[in-house]
Amino acid sequence: MLEIQHLTKIYEDGTRALHDVSFTVRDGEFVILIGLSGSGKSTLLRCINRLVEPTSGKIIWNGVDITAASLKELREIRRNIGMIFQQFNLVKRSSVMTNVLSGRLGYVNTWTSVLGQFSREDRQRAFAALERVGISEKAYNRADSLSGGQQQRVGIARALMQSPKLMLADEPVASLDPATSHSVLKYLEQLNKEDGITVLCSLHFLSLARRYGTRIIALKAGEIVFDGLPKDIDHERFKAIYGEEAIEVEIA
Repeated sequence: MLEIQHLTKIYEDGTRALHDVSFTVRDGEFVILIGLSGSGKSTLLRCINRLVEPTSGKIIWNGVDITAASLKELREIRRNIGMIFQQFNLVKRSSVMTNVLSGRLGYVNTWTSVLGQFSREDRQRAFAALERVGISEKAYNRADSLSGGQQQRVGIARALMQSPKLMLADEPVASLDPATSHSVLKYLEQLNKEDGITVLCSLHFLSLARRYGTRIIALKAGEIVFDGLPKDIDHERFKAIYGEEAIEVEIA
């Protein structure tokens, strides 16, 4: 279980990205964060694995206080938390296989990763992860030769190499077309339903959130303005989240 307790983040320039945010995520949920750009979604996700350091509050996962963890303890914690990024964060000139194997960095020593001397077991695991997302035939292609949707699937395969119990996805389909967006989200849904991986994913489109989320949390100006079932976001709640002039763009 993930517990966010009174989380606040104020950046050095004085921007208050999060203000007193509290909620709990049960194991196995597929929770989607929605809200306008700048509402605090990315900051929240990055605070959970401390890519961004919270200003105050606590993040407790399975009884462990992540916010109080030492760097050594944080390395152990991050092994079990996968991260998928909006811009894929791949080493573009490296092969797909090399990028996927980098997901094992938390489990191997520094020299093993620098020299690329991963075990046969890790390489088999990488192939299995690529097969899982349907692009094993691209294993030895350069990452920058792939389409955006394929690159995001490499990102998912890389995260799978950690054998995560929690998957954080920061706007994973923001730069993808509608059909490819569904394809990527279906892989996350599969991991959630078949592997029991808890997913916390930020999205812009409410239509996608309704389709894939078991629960929606909406942020506005760094505060939670909705936490409930997708079906409970009606027209009035939509306007409260996105503003009076907002027009929802539906994706079939």
